[in-house]
Amino acid sequence: MRLSACNVSWSKGGISILENVSLDVEPGEFLGIVGPNGSGKTSLMSLLAGLRRPKSGRILVDGRAIDRLSRREIAKRIALVEQQAETGERISARQAVELGRTPHLGALAPWSSKDDEIVDEALRNVDMERLAARLWHTLSGGERQRLHIARALAQQPQVLLLDEPTNHLDIGHQLGLLQLVRQQKLTAVAALHDLNHAAMFCDRIALMSGGRIVALGRPSDVLSGERIAAVFGIDVDVVREGGGRCQIRYRPPGAPVVEMPVLRRISS
Repeated sequence: MRLSACNVSWSKGGISILENVSLDVEPGEFLGIVGPNGSGKTSLMSLLAGLRRPKSGRILVDGRAIDRLSRREIAKRIALVEQQAETGERISARQAVELGRTPHLGALAPWSSKDDEIVDEALRNVDMERLAARLWHTLSGGERQRLHIARALAQQPQVLLLDEPTNHLDIGHQLGLLQLVRQQKLTAVAALHDLNHAAMFCDRIALMSGGRIVALGRPSDVLSGERIAAVFGIDVDVVREGGGRCQIRYRPPGAPVVEMPVLRRISS
C-alpha cells in the first residue's frame, strides 16, 4: 500500500509544527524518519495515521484522501504504535493484543479460532507468549512496548507506523523488533532516535529539522557527517558500506576528524 503526504502543514497553539511536508512511502518499503526532538516526527506520524487533520495539504492512502475513510476503514489498513499508550483497565497481556482484532470484528464476523491463531502468532513474534496471562499493570515498560507491537501485528494492517518503537527495550529486543518489522510483508514507517538503527534496517530515511524534511533517500546518501552536524549539532564519522548502508561513529566534542574508508562487502 502506498502512503503519501502532500504538502501538509500543521500547527498547535498558533505555533507551526510542520511546514509543507511531502513524502511518498512506497509499497513494501521500510522508511525511517529521523531528526532531533521537536523536529516534527511525532506530529507527522499522527497525520499519516489519520489521528490529526493537516492545516493544509492532504494525506493519501493508495490515492484516496484519508479523511474520506471511516475510522474502521483506516484501522483495517493502518496500525500505529505510539510512544505512550497506556490503559487503566485490568486486562491481561493477551487481552491487550486481542484489541488489535477489533476492526475486523462485527455482528457478522464474531471472534473465531482464526483470531486466536493471529493473536498467538503476534505474541510469539514479540517473544511474549510466556507472559500472555500476566496483568498489564504488572509488566515492565519494555514488555508493554512489545505488546503494543503485537497488538499492531494482530491488526494485520497493510501499513505499520511506529513512533520511536524501541523506547524501553534492551538492545537485543531493539534489534529483534526492527528485524521483525523489516521481515513483514507490509509498508512500514518508523520514527527512530538511533541513526545507526535507521541506517541498518531502513530502505530510505527522511531527515527532519524544524518541521521540514531536509533530506530523503538511502541511508548513506542522507546521513553525511556535514548534514548530521548541521541538524543535530554533533560531530560524527560516517563509514559507508555500499548498498546504501552506513555506520555512524560519534566523536567526543573536540575530537579530530578521522578519514573513514568505504567498506565493501566481500562475496564468497
